[in-house]
Amino acid sequence: MYPAGNLFIPAAHGRLEAILKEPPRGLARGVALVLHPHPLGGGTMHNKVVFRAASALNYAGLITLRMNFRGVGQSTGEHDEGRGELEDVRAGLDYLEEKYRDFDVTLCGFSFGARVGLEVGITDERVINLISIGTPVDKYDFSFLEACRKSILFVHGDRDEFGELAKLKEIVAKLEPHTQVQLSVITGADHFFEGRLDELKRVITGWILKQLNQRVESFSP
Repeated sequence: MYPAGNLFIPAAHGRLEAILKEPPRGLARGVALVLHPHPLGGGTMHNKVVFRAASALNYAGLITLRMNFRGVGQSTGEHDEGRGELEDVRAGLDYLEEKYRDFDVTLCGFSFGARVGLEVGITDERVINLISIGTPVDKYDFSFLEACRKSILFVHGDRDEFGELAKLKEIVAKLEPHTQVQLSVITGADHFFEGRLDELKRVITGWILKQLNQRVESFSP
């Protein structure tokens, strides 16, 4: 039986199934939208990488929202090859803005989720930090990232079968003069970080804590 989420987000095509989770301890320090891999490859918000990434952000003090794209699980609509999914991302951001207006937003995507999430996130003023996991540079055009001026973390396995590391390094090199960018390569990891999920979690938690602390320092008198 398909595991159900705990809320539904309004969307133009109906609704998006989602799971919202508060930090395990202390006050929330921000919110994060976490996006799953390709639906036609079985991607859902229950994907192990997505779950672990959300857990990492949660542990760092962020409220996390995982959601299913259109046509997945109990979300309405049909898969739209990454076009309509851009609107799904915006619907998720709208929900977070309405519910947590005073919090900074981190947008985190895995594989297909990274592709559509980054396209929205680099221009949406609500998004402060970007995290791209298993960036599928062999499958999609990421040239739009050259316009990114936001803090961004790439987490990648050196055995990723959908993203040649050399190509990703070229993108990072183009971004380095313009914004704060970090590429964390996990040795021995494939696209799904099999056997390396704990390391993935540590990298994400460490990076977002650094971003949060820098944000606090920038507002300190």
